Amino acid sequence: MLGEQPSAAESRIRSFLPNLTVDPISPHRLARPAVKMSFIQKRGLSTLIPPKIASPSVIGASPNAVRMQKVVSFYEKLPRGPAPEPAGKGLLGRYQKKYMGKNPSARPLVHVIGFLIALGYAQNYYFHLRHHKNNTH
Repeated sequence: MLGEQPSAAESRIRSFLPNLTVDPISPHRLARPAVKMSFIQKRGLSTLIPPKIASPSVIGASPNAVRMQKVVSFYEKLPRGPAPEPAGKGLLGRYQKKYMGKNPSARPLVHVIGFLIALGYAQNYYFHLRHHKNNTH
């Protein structure tokens, strides 16, 4: 390091800032992971992973047997299979289930176009056509 010639970039930097020391990046610093996870982040991710129910170290251990039995009974009570289909609640929910459920169709697009035509006619009537009702311009 002491006998090496500085690179062009280093010499340009040193010409502007003479007291600056430029250390090359070591390959060990580049090999480190870019993101360090905090303890809270690790703790949050650990709750997503279910506990090992039948690990070999827990099967023979009697102090943890009661606690493990509670965990096993909890997981046994959970429902199995696919989740039931949610029922449509309210007017919008029933509409979505009917037209956008298992067999989606283009009918909602037709409904939107019809609604926009009706809205446009209502605006035309209110702002212009109602003045022509009894007499012309």
